[in-house]
Amino acid sequence: MLDLGSPSTLMALVLASNFLAPFIVTYISMPYFIKKLTERGVVARDYYKREVKMIPERGGIAIILVAMVCFSLNTLFFKFHTTNYVVLIVIAMFALFGILDDMIDIGRVTKLLLMYYCSYPLIQYATHTAFELPTIGTMELGILYLQFIVPTYVLVASNLVNMHSGFNGLASGLAVMVLISLIIKSVLIGDVANIIAVVSITGAALAYFMYDKYPSRIFWGNVGSLTVGAAIGTIIVIQGFIISGFIMLIPHTVNFLMYVYWRVKKFPEAKFGKIREDDTLEVPNPLTLKWVLPYYYRVTEKQATWAMYAVTGLFCLIGILLPGRL
Repeated sequence: MLDLGSPSTLMALVLASNFLAPFIVTYISMPYFIKKLTERGVVARDYYKREVKMIPERGGIAIILVAMVCFSLNTLFFKFHTTNYVVLIVIAMFALFGILDDMIDIGRVTKLLLMYYCSYPLIQYATHTAFELPTIGTMELGILYLQFIVPTYVLVASNLVNMHSGFNGLASGLAVMVLISLIIKSVLIGDVANIIAVVSITGAALAYFMYDKYPSRIFWGNVGSLTVGAAIGTIIVIQGFIISGFIMLIPHTVNFLMYVYWRVKKFPEAKFGKIREDDTLEVPNPLTLKWVLPYYYRVTEKQATWAMYAVTGLFCLIGILLPGRL
């Protein structure tokens, strides 16, 4: 029998409710979003298919919408720490920029500058401002952590998620893996009171992934990648998982560094590859992480995506196994 008076039992109910409610609502409502986006012509081409196939996009708006509604309804039954409301506001602002980015081009520099300051509400609520380094000990960063690391980490994480994409279910699958890993780590250290809003985002994102995985029925657009990416950055800085969070995002970081090398060397631009008659991928170069395997081996889109899942899964496991807030 459940002991509702037990703090651990109550917290388990809070986590379950804020994960399952967004998951169920998103999963049930996604066909509606698919239909409406298709009817309005909000579609994009799925390039790695033999025939020309148009898929509805901007489905990521369902993630932030459902998560916010379900979180709001849960406030009728549970009292949440103030940090959760601040976290949700920051994620919603990133989602707003994602919507604008999907609709109009506001310019990369302008977008990055404004998004940087969107993270500032977190500064007063990031209580863990120290690095815990193996064999060295704790390094207190104080105002440096609050003024620079907090907004930078959220901004960088959201854009890393946005960049590491291109295959069916790649970006959303990897992002959900990282989010779940960070939640598991929070549970292991017994500190989940500040991440309930992120749990809601994760539940909605996982349900969305069920429709985005190969073969995709919907794409999430910039609104989805920036929403979930901001959730990743937010939980990392709020929980102080700077080292473990960085490790979990190593594949995303390597992908970004490969892009930088590509641009510095001024190689010809190429956003998409092609598909052969046997459904294997033909990519122009190995200068983005998802193209490395298809460049050297004949693999399908699904196989290449699962390879990326395996790589990120390994780094997520390492991040979880690091002790404490490392």
